[in-house]
Amino acid sequence: MLQLDHLAVAAGTLEEGRAAVEQALGVRLQPGGQHAHFGTHNMLLGFDDGLYLEVIAIDPTAPAPGHARWFNLDRFEGPPKLNNWICRSDDLLAEIERFPAAGHPVALSRSDLTWRMAVPETGLLPYDNVFPALMQWDCAEHPAQRLQASGCALARLRVSHPQAGALATALGPMLRDDRVQFVAGAPGLRAEITTPGGLRVLE
Repeated sequence: MLQLDHLAVAAGTLEEGRAAVEQALGVRLQPGGQHAHFGTHNMLLGFDDGLYLEVIAIDPTAPAPGHARWFNLDRFEGPPKLNNWICRSDDLLAEIERFPAAGHPVALSRSDLTWRMAVPETGLLPYDNVFPALMQWDCAEHPAQRLQASGCALARLRVSHPQAGALATALGPMLRDDRVQFVAGAPGLRAEITTPGGLRVLE
């Protein structure tokens, strides 16, 4: 089975992403860290429902990796946007066997956090990058448990794609989450988030 784990906002720079998310949601992000394997870094926001949000960007101080970066960041351009949603599993290899286009497993770590994520060779996920990135935590503590309470929670995640029906059918048996809705339209993600200042939207 799959469980919604977190959301990712991609940005040209980490500061641009931080400013955009803080303005949109009216809350402050916390420092994250570096991902040496992909040459990226992030900032984080804990949700009250056990999820979290990360702002992720290429780290200009890190050497370029000899492979494609995750989340299709090598091709990212434009203003910050909600770029990916990430689902966790207790058996990543079984999920990759079920969804081979999701990528191959890559072992990753940040400080004492360890996990594996399925990453396509090109960095681009299926369905024009709106298929969820699949992962498995290999550490005892989930990172959301370390984040300060923000008063935010995910109300709805809308996943849009011209083939939304096929995507919903593929994921339906493995993902049971009423917050996730699949709609026909241009590829993209939209998150409705409850905040201390009311309902806000990230796209």
